[in-house]
Amino acid sequence: MPLQNRVTPFGEIVAVPQRGLLMGNRGIIHDPATRALLQRRWTTKAWIICVLELKGNRRNVMAGRSWTELFFLDEATALAAGHRPCFFCRRPAAMAFRAAWARGGALPVAAEMDAALHRERLAGRGKRLHPLASSPLALPDGAMVASGADAYLILGGEAFLWSPGKYQCGTPLPVCERQVRTNQ
Repeated sequence: MPLQNRVTPFGEIVAVPQRGLLMGNRGIIHDPATRALLQRRWTTKAWIICVLELKGNRRNVMAGRSWTELFFLDEATALAAGHRPCFFCRRPAAMAFRAAWARGGALPVAAEMDAALHRERLAGRGKRLHPLASSPLALPDGAMVASGADAYLILGGEAFLWSPGKYQCGTPLPVCERQVRTNQ
């Protein structure tokens, strides 16, 4: 049975057999004896995106009293869920994220970004969605939009339906209220 450690674009943590391309964490949110999640879904504002393996070292998932290993299909999923690149293992991606952030003002430190992301990612205990002012297909590549219970990746002016293991091509975006995921 798969562990409950795969993250959706909505920030939910689910148990599915599909594997991800990236790993991350939100602090210690599991019991190492049972390898099950606790009630809380984060213990820190620093929700980060890491590589699966660093210098040949792989973590023993949910085995110790260390941070809880979470997995993402890809970077777009992780960003939509409210995570940011790690400054240790994904430094080039983190520096690019920081530089893009700075286009709106001063160059922030990680703690400032974490605090701002934490305010933007949550609405009570759920994920905050932001209404769109224009067509979702006009959004930049890598944006995620929600339509009902589904998430779509925008790429090349097309929408691709997200699932835990892949994106479905040629999926028309339903005509209904659409909301953008905060992933930039």
